[in-house]
Amino acid sequence: MKDLIDSVDLVRKLPGCNGKVGTIGFCLGGKLAYLMAARSETDANVGYYGVQLEKNLHEELKGPLALHIAEADAYVPHDIQDKVKAALGNNPKAALYVYDGQDHAFAREGGQHYNKEAADLANRRTIEFLNSHLLKAAAQSDAAGRTK
Repeated sequence: MKDLIDSVDLVRKLPGCNGKVGTIGFCLGGKLAYLMAARSETDANVGYYGVQLEKNLHEELKGPLALHIAEADAYVPHDIQDKVKAALGNNPKAALYVYDGQDHAFAREGGQHYNKEAADLANRRTIEFLNSHLLKAAAQSDAAGRTK
């Protein structure tokens, strides 16, 4: 986690960065996106079919999180999915998207469970989520003259 947080801090300082930074993770990376939302000052975090989230649901979200949940995920059984939904479903910092009938890695092109329609929807939702937290917020700050 320290490496990820240090990386975010570095990216914020890069030329061309508006100061807003987000993370995206798949599978174990989906869990890391959750942990970044809970343990860092990131501005947006997206997890695709994150595994083992139930072990950290006690951690309060500091930043925005979007989770893409594969309803038929062989690695995340329904009882675990239910725990995630119960813990985060009413959290204003969390957006949960469930893809009925989809299995783990449904958005991985060329993968065994790839589903173009579900992947396109998830990716569109991800772009909208990131834009709303990374670009819109930065534009509002620019207009107020607080950041560049």
